[in-house]
Amino acid sequence: MALLPDYVPSYVQYFIAGTSLLTLTFAGLLYSFQCTLIYPARFPNGSRSVVSKPSEFGMDYTEEILMTKDGIQLRAYICKLPQNARNRPTVLFFHANAGNMGHRLPIARKFYTDFKCNVVMLSYRGYGLSEGTPTEKGLRIDSQTILDFILKDEDLKSTKLIAYGQSLGGAVSIDLVSRNEDKFSGLILENTFLSLPKVIPHVLPQIRYLSFLCHQIWSSEQSIQQIVNIPILFLSGLRDELVPPSHMRQLFELSQTRATKLWKEFSNGTHNDTVFQFGYFDAIEDFIKKYVIREE
Repeated sequence: MALLPDYVPSYVQYFIAGTSLLTLTFAGLLYSFQCTLIYPARFPNGSRSVVSKPSEFGMDYTEEILMTKDGIQLRAYICKLPQNARNRPTVLFFHANAGNMGHRLPIARKFYTDFKCNVVMLSYRGYGLSEGTPTEKGLRIDSQTILDFILKDEDLKSTKLIAYGQSLGGAVSIDLVSRNEDKFSGLILENTFLSLPKVIPHVLPQIRYLSFLCHQIWSSEQSIQQIVNIPILFLSGLRDELVPPSHMRQLFELSQTRATKLWKEFSNGTHNDTVFQFGYFDAIEDFIKKYVIREE
């Protein structure tokens, strides 16, 4: 124990050494296994083996297997309107960090059936039946892969494209649109965050001083400032227990878009049930009609 002063009692030296070792061990585990915590793709049970199909919800679809540039096979649902797919908007749906795209089909059905939008859904790498392991770098590749597919599809490539993201999916949406803004006509965000390091102190306050170890960043607060030409709808549940509602408000304030930006809050909305709040889909329908397809 030569690194400690001689006057420190030996039992204190051992306590400090043991505590330091425990802290370093915990920090190492946090650094190494944080992707498992951030991307719980196996929750709920069966999420990696059972994925509901759009046909179960009355939607026409094809299931595509897409190859990413780094050799990962992804699964995607392409739900085109049977009559006038080329004349209606397309919603690119990015889901939150748990479950798979099949769990979000009731939401997709609203876009498809009620709003007459084509819907494209993606299981990120490591989710659903897609290959691979989820990371920030990997999901950025995945989102670009599905966008590139849309831009080559004869029915969808000229449609008005809307990115829609919930929580983590909002971060994926912001990142993708910031890199491809000229390909999009609108962005819809629900309960997403400024960055993952900034949300850790709220979700896991006991490790707030170790948030600097988070290497999965998703810096939405930076990326959203690069989106300057398309309308954005912000949907915020004010009782969100995971992402502080202040994060959504700050994203709204940071937005530099010269087009319309709209704020819609839901006083009783928590992180997972904002989508069920009264007026949620009314706000989306109004946004699509007035600011994306510009119906009078």
